[in-house]
Amino acid sequence: MRNIRGVKGVIYAIVSSATFGLIPLFSIPLLHAGMASPAILFYRMLLSAVIMAAVALLTGRNFRISWRDFGVLAGLSLMYAATALGLLRSYDYIPSGVATTVNFLYPLVVTIVMTLFFRERSSVWIVIAIFISLVGVALLAWGDAGSRDPGRGLAYAGATVVTYAVYIIGVMKSRAGRLDSLVVAFYVLTFSAAIFLVYALSTSGIGVVHTWPTWRNLLLLALLPTVLSNLTLVLAIKEIGSTMTSILGSMEPLTAVLVGVVHFGERFDLDAAAGLILVVTAVIIVILQTRHTPPAPPADIPAQPQE
Repeated sequence: MRNIRGVKGVIYAIVSSATFGLIPLFSIPLLHAGMASPAILFYRMLLSAVIMAAVALLTGRNFRISWRDFGVLAGLSLMYAATALGLLRSYDYIPSGVATTVNFLYPLVVTIVMTLFFRERSSVWIVIAIFISLVGVALLAWGDAGSRDPGRGLAYAGATVVTYAVYIIGVMKSRAGRLDSLVVAFYVLTFSAAIFLVYALSTSGIGVVHTWPTWRNLLLLALLPTVLSNLTLVLAIKEIGSTMTSILGSMEPLTAVLVGVVHFGERFDLDAAAGLILVVTAVIIVILQTRHTPPAPPADIPAQPQE
């Protein structure tokens, strides 16, 4: 019986991280079709919030929160929205696989902050992991020198590392950690949709979606890398624990790189392969070394934005 639960947990974890890595598969066609980033993010968050609300209602969740919780969740939503925007903007300048791999450095930032400010125990392996990750990102950036503006793309992707790390730490250390996970996900997605509504109306506009291919990509973007990824993450943590789930989270950049190379014809050479391996190795070292809750997104976090 225990072995069956373990197998189920591994499957859930792989599905969670792999579906999160599918964000470029549905986002990039929307960008190529001329849809602006703010509009894409507004529709993604809105549709995800509707789906999450339906799941929460069907499972009998209580949506009532205090005003203090409201303020905390609104602040966390700013970090989540910034992560989503930064990742999507990075696709304009660097390959999606590189952007997602850089974003996957967020566990290192979480670990550093937890060690310095929350006295979480660390070790020499953490320092080694940070060095390995920096070398890995450098190789990825070097291999992408032919892009339009790799520096700007890496800046956008790098910013998501910080915003997502702040978001995760905020959820772990704030009042949000005591709330129901699905309810937190619903409010974060709803607040994010409101943020992108204002942003879109003040910049590019929203526009009305008329074609089925556009609606299909928007619905799949909301369903797979956002809702399904989050729900399977919750199930995986319940079955095999957060540490093993975090290790299997390495499927995220691997999936994104595979999608970029196979579907979008992005460049993938020896430097990029070595960089990817180093980044994933560094994150796994950090996860194995930490004694507290690993820096993978806990159950009450919707999957990145991640963009």
